[in-house]
Amino acid sequence: MSNPKPSPVAPYLSVRGGSDAVAFYAKAFGAEELERYEFEGKLGHAALCINGGAVYLADEFPEHEALVGNVAPATLNNRTTFTINLNVDDADAWYKRAVEAGCTPIREVTDEFFGRHGKVRDPFGHVWSLVTLKTR
Repeated sequence: MSNPKPSPVAPYLSVRGGSDAVAFYAKAFGAEELERYEFEGKLGHAALCINGGAVYLADEFPEHEALVGNVAPATLNNRTTFTINLNVDDADAWYKRAVEAGCTPIREVTDEFFGRHGKVRDPFGHVWSLVTLKTR
């Protein structure tokens, strides 16, 4: 089992269908599930390792929003307030795999001043930037 790189900041995603999201992220982004806890019949918490980094997620609990502080993009008409930036070795290959797994293309992979970059929206409403930085 992998251990994600220690990071003082890691995304914590709120979704509808947490178990399905864990399976989807494994297919689309090669996520490895590190831990899982159920709560009130839903996914209360999962820790994933994606490309060496930590990503956490749980089902949304709108009845506990005052304690949790967020809701899933589905509650916001499939909108989100942030993008998850994923630095990868081959943005084109990661983009292709994500789209084939079921992500919706937002921006095709193109050359940017910083490297190769494309964007997708996953079926749970979260937006991912797939970036291969230029080497100097």
